[in-house]
Amino acid sequence: MRIEIPENKKLVYEMRVSIRWGDMDAMNHVNNTTYFRYLETIRIDWLRSIGAQPDPQGEGPVIVNAFCNFYKQLEYPGDVLMKMYVSDPGRSSFESWGTMERAEDPGVIYAAGGATTIWVNFPAQKSAPMPDWLRVRLQ
Repeated sequence: MRIEIPENKKLVYEMRVSIRWGDMDAMNHVNNTTYFRYLETIRIDWLRSIGAQPDPQGEGPVIVNAFCNFYKQLEYPGDVLMKMYVSDPGRSSFESWGTMERAEDPGVIYAAGGATTIWVNFPAQKSAPMPDWLRVRLQ
């Protein structure tokens, strides 16, 4: 199945994730919870690459909603080509999207998901305006 990413989403990061034997379940395909780990992995790697790691004494990103749609089964062995997109930057939030393809089957989306991210002041435990440098990267 081919999924088109709408134009308002901006591709910001790509990476490969190796499917591990332990990622599979009793049905011999990657367990549904593992897809969320793959999405988390690309999101965290991208945030680290731009210097947006959370600071427990200051501010950082928090996921408030996440979803994943499954189109084809991923199975061991292999690599997953992950692509991350962002969209809809607001005062304190943005959307992130991820697609998963098998590296040996490029262009075919096996799963796609996303998350709503809120920029938070951790000591105050409430949302805060995103820093200007991050907003620039999201637009």
